Amino acid sequence: MKNIKVVFMGTPEFSVPVLEGLIEHYQVVGVVTQPDRKIGRKQEVCFSPIKKIALKNNISVFQPEKIRYEYEDILALKPDIVITCAYGQIIPKQVLDYPKYGCINVHASLLPKLRGGAPIHKAIIDGYDKTGITIMYMDVAMDSGDIISQRETKILETDTMETVHNRLKIMGKELLLDTLPSIFDGSAKRIKQEEKEVTFAYNIKREEEYLDFSKTSKELFNQIRGLNPFPGSSCTIGDREFKVYMSRIGKIDTSAYRYGEVLHIYKDGIGIATKDFEIVLTDIKPMGKKRMLASSFVNGIKKDDYIGKVAYGRKESEQ
Repeated sequence: MKNIKVVFMGTPEFSVPVLEGLIEHYQVVGVVTQPDRKIGRKQEVCFSPIKKIALKNNISVFQPEKIRYEYEDILALKPDIVITCAYGQIIPKQVLDYPKYGCINVHASLLPKLRGGAPIHKAIIDGYDKTGITIMYMDVAMDSGDIISQRETKILETDTMETVHNRLKIMGKELLLDTLPSIFDGSAKRIKQEEKEVTFAYNIKREEEYLDFSKTSKELFNQIRGLNPFPGSSCTIGDREFKVYMSRIGKIDTSAYRYGEVLHIYKDGIGIATKDFEIVLTDIKPMGKKRMLASSFVNGIKKDDYIGKVAYGRKESEQ
């Protein structure tokens, strides 16, 4: 259906399969993505993954700083449909009302659960046993439009944010391509979201990265894998900071210990007391070092330098 003119809006890697699928099957006349950002010590300009795909396919790219004020060039493309996926800005009503077939969003949760910008992180952190993709009509409020279709996947104990992300980005492409024909022929469903079922998944804040050892071991286990690989959880043991990416729950009842007390140095990690059981940090990045399995780290330390110390979510000076 190359006669259907599509404007696509997206930014991160998650959006790439969706855009590639649209390019293969439809006429993508423009791509909207977040402005280029400078990153790293050298402050080098970095294009978004979506911009790179658009340029590779000779598609016009628009990068408004604030789309609510800078949308006329998008409307000038006269799109039949606007499709968004992890774009990162609220779309103004002037754009929502323009396309013949409306504005469609590909969202990485089973709405109305987990509206917002970090639904994959929060699904794991909050202990959900499943998540999925929702294709929905957009409206002026965040992720609150009518649902068209959904597809789900289980969240396994072995999953991290990365593994769920990688499943959902392919699922998003497949479900969108399966759903679009019904939108074009007018047979698409419109299912109102149940407001009483709504939960939110706002973007991860810095303080949410810190490990609070007064929580249960399961809560910390979920937090650690829900933030793996980005942005990663963090804690301080003594005067050394660590990023933490993986853990396992130990068998020791820690009710007689202080929260955060380092109990054991195992072959595979550092055992720390929580509200109920020990949490063993198994994949870490010590300050000033590369990410490594904790087994490599513990081979190079004196156990007595750590056992009995108390781990904190943040530096004592920041508390």
